[in-house]
Amino acid sequence: MSGVRWIALGALWMGIAVVLGAFGAHALNDRLVEAGQLENWRTAVRYQAWHALALVALGLMPKGLAPSWVGWTFFVGSVMFSGSILALALDGPGAVFGPITPLGGLLLIVGWMRLAWGAYRFDSRSSAA
Repeated sequence: MSGVRWIALGALWMGIAVVLGAFGAHALNDRLVEAGQLENWRTAVRYQAWHALALVALGLMPKGLAPSWVGWTFFVGSVMFSGSILALALDGPGAVFGPITPLGGLLLIVGWMRLAWGAYRFDSRSSAA
């Protein structure tokens, strides 16, 4: 996917994070507080927002620094991680959503590790020239 499309996806994903944050703080606040889930909701939105920014940053990076699948691990991982936490905060079935959270987290870790490796290799190629 092109850099501009990563920026567009990241901006869209951030907009959704803002909506979810506002929804949790206002429309769902009493329900989340009563269920003891407000902090979980905030954590999910925070992770979504950080990974939306990562997608925008990915779109701004030089070509060759990271393969396109890094962006997909950030996006799919944050959908799985944040989405499952949001679903659990709304009393979704733990047997369904519980196992999704760590898989999403694993995708996020894989994406960050591959980005780190790509940056290291990119710097090594630049230094050798």
